Amino acid sequence: MGILNSRNNILKNVAKNKPDATLLPDISLFEKNSKGSLSNFIACLKNIGGATYVVHDAAEIMKIITDKFDPEGRVFTEVPEIKTLITHKFAAPQSGHELGDVEVGVIKAHFGVAENGAVWVTDDLLAFRALPFICQHLAVIINEKDILPTMHEAYLHPSLSNYTYGSFIAGPSKTADIEQSLVLGAHGPKSMTVFVMLDDKSY
Repeated sequence: MGILNSRNNILKNVAKNKPDATLLPDISLFEKNSKGSLSNFIACLKNIGGATYVVHDAAEIMKIITDKFDPEGRVFTEVPEIKTLITHKFAAPQSGHELGDVEVGVIKAHFGVAENGAVWVTDDLLAFRALPFICQHLAVIINEKDILPTMHEAYLHPSLSNYTYGSFIAGPSKTADIEQSLVLGAHGPKSMTVFVMLDDKSY
């Protein structure tokens, strides 16, 4: 009981002494209000270990995936245009636990950010939240028009206003904790490939 009273006293004192609320900082100085640079996005993603392909349709995406990765490996996606092109059929998974053998996971993202190569995904684009983190290789589809210049514009994007789960993903999984030696795919996808759909197409 004494521990509970001490906890309550601490919380009361914290509430009593919290600083006054302040307005959020003005970030208009950083807002470019312009389209993001595709070349900057490609360069940033390359610097963090990812790859970018500019494509015209789903068939081109599947050809690159087949050429780049194990053609016999399991490809899982809920993107309709890609799903119809997958020749290896697997039973529909009931949970993310059944995705451990996925060679390539293909998802859509709301947008990309040119200054850091990140993409923003939410649960309405994912059949299973685990997919971008459990697959061996991650492939993401974005539209060229949805590349934003900076994270300041990203945080103002409508897709950040209402969601139950979301994540910025930038590059493959990596760590340099051991002897400062960079290891890719340490605790997630070994690679990240972003397919940028030209503006004359929309996915």
